[in-house]
Amino acid sequence: MNEELDIIFDLAKESMSNAIVHLEKKLMNIRAGKANPNMLSGVTVEYYGANTPLSQVANINTPDGRTIIIQPWEKSILQEIEKGIEIANLGFNPMNNGETIIINVPVLTEERRTELVKQAKIEIEEAKISIRNARKDANNEVKKSSDFSEDLKNNSETDIQEITNNYIEKADKILELKQKEIMTL
Repeated sequence: MNEELDIIFDLAKESMSNAIVHLEKKLMNIRAGKANPNMLSGVTVEYYGANTPLSQVANINTPDGRTIIIQPWEKSILQEIEKGIEIANLGFNPMNNGETIIINVPVLTEERRTELVKQAKIEIEEAKISIRNARKDANNEVKKSSDFSEDLKNNSETDIQEITNNYIEKADKILELKQKEIMTL
């Protein structure tokens, strides 16, 4: 009987944990002004007829906090990389020097920083919704089981809420850190 409950709790935790992992990936794409190869993680390039992640066709380096250098393994795809960056709509202006592509990451204005914080808050809220949905699913599983007593069902609901609160707290801490990162010059 408790084994079934453990399975329900484990599934809820796994689902909530996945929401946090997804959140962290989404927040990586919100740039905080410093050049980072992860800024280009969503860029794909047309390579031999297939959409391929940029990281699989080029080296991406950040020699300083304002510059990203992309060195393709084949010079013939420089234009495709430029096109991929433009399609990704990241607000970058890639410069092709015939060997590499250089991106100067502009300094963020106060207005843009505030916009990015709003974007981060939206991502956090989506993660919280996923966490709450996992709570709802777990509670529904407990309620529909005829193997549990009413006391056990009530106690389980309290335990599931406690797990939910922990994951919501994690999401809030992640937001706090991201906010600090974005607003720090």
